[in-house]
Amino acid sequence: MTGTLINMGAIVAGTAIGSLAGSRLPARMRRIVLYGIGLVVLLIGFQMAVRTQNVLAVLGAILIGGIIGELLRLEDRLEQLGQFFQDRFSKGSEQSIAEGFVTASLVFCVGPMAILGSISDGLSGDYSLLSIKAVMDGFASIAFAASMGWGVGLSAVSILIYQGAITLFAGSLPGALNDAMITEMTATGGLIIIGIGIKLLDLKDLPLANFVPAIAVAPAILALIPFFRGLF
Repeated sequence: MTGTLINMGAIVAGTAIGSLAGSRLPARMRRIVLYGIGLVVLLIGFQMAVRTQNVLAVLGAILIGGIIGELLRLEDRLEQLGQFFQDRFSKGSEQSIAEGFVTASLVFCVGPMAILGSISDGLSGDYSLLSIKAVMDGFASIAFAASMGWGVGLSAVSILIYQGAITLFAGSLPGALNDAMITEMTATGGLIIIGIGIKLLDLKDLPLANFVPAIAVAPAILALIPFFRGLF
């Protein structure tokens, strides 16, 4: 869990810096920073998505995962949690804590370094990947918080739950994920990252949280493929 704790600290520190700087930046400057991040997020998403070796597995993961997320109303619940913090701690503020919390949670949680770094930390105690991710997330937090306020810092809780769960899971089940599973999980996460970029660029407001279960569905599909082949 060491890497996750370092990651959380970087996000909180970056949010503090960004929140202080945000009040000194004009709205147009904050918007252009957010658009710049959106473009880079699109690039990262495409780089991740094209790694797939089984497009049908990714398609199945996105569809099944999206249905699961919709049934569980993950997007609505995440929005409600963010809105709770908005109502509780930001009376009269123009900045949306809910938006910052949801957007930052998705950007920081969905990605190859979050998955691979957490697995490495759980299996061998090597948190070097998560340390690198912490530096990246820290700088991203500055930019996010400058545009969306201190709600970005609440994503540290999402990091604790998401990366912490993966780390504990990997520690209890060594060898549970093979290279092919990790590849398709990364590609599936890449598609969600692309959606985040689209959202940051104000092109389409997608219910991205509903697709998060797809990351877990992808390796499950690969694990079931040999079984279905045996039936035919």
